[in-house]
Amino acid sequence: MIGRLHGTLVDRAGTRVIVDCGGVGYEVICSGYTLAGLPALGETVTLLVHTAVRETEIALYGFGSAQERQLFDMLITVKNVGPSSAISILSGGHGPRGVAELIAREDVAGLTRIKGVGKKTGEMLVVELREKCEMTLLTWTADGELRPVAAPAGAARTIRKHPMLDEVASALLGLGWRPVEVDKALTELAVEPGATLEGLLRQALRSMPR
Repeated sequence: MIGRLHGTLVDRAGTRVIVDCGGVGYEVICSGYTLAGLPALGETVTLLVHTAVRETEIALYGFGSAQERQLFDMLITVKNVGPSSAISILSGGHGPRGVAELIAREDVAGLTRIKGVGKKTGEMLVVELREKCEMTLLTWTADGELRPVAAPAGAARTIRKHPMLDEVASALLGLGWRPVEVDKALTELAVEPGATLEGLLRQALRSMPR
């Protein structure tokens, strides 16, 4: 399977581009989001790739960022959402973060405004991916690293004794919950020996208001 291509962008037409790697041209299908970030023809490009093998063809889907590839991999796990549908969703104008936020907020109406997403598909995306998108958003920065989120003014700090609780609070505040809601969740959160940041985030998210 091909997982990454690094070469020269030699052609683009519609949603398809051709990347020349050592004299071999690979045709790759990309979302509008990735297409908008591509360099000019003749310049070097790197794409993360999903290889879809069908009975009659092998199709390559390319992504300009790890975030988009990660969300694509989640989308295609949803019933009736194949690679082509996932690319259409990612081309809806929201970008990976915007799509993930719609799912995390259970915004079915917002999802159905994306071309090709009906109400049933929107509901399935929320049911199957909401928690995954919540956790993913906590780890995303513009470059795919764990994002440091500063707590806004007014956020209470007296109850956050353990360093990991500060990180949990910052992440929740960054997702849009109010300081009073975050503080209430943290008062019920105990840091046991061997606790991980991911585990604490999951516990806190389960207690947050919907």
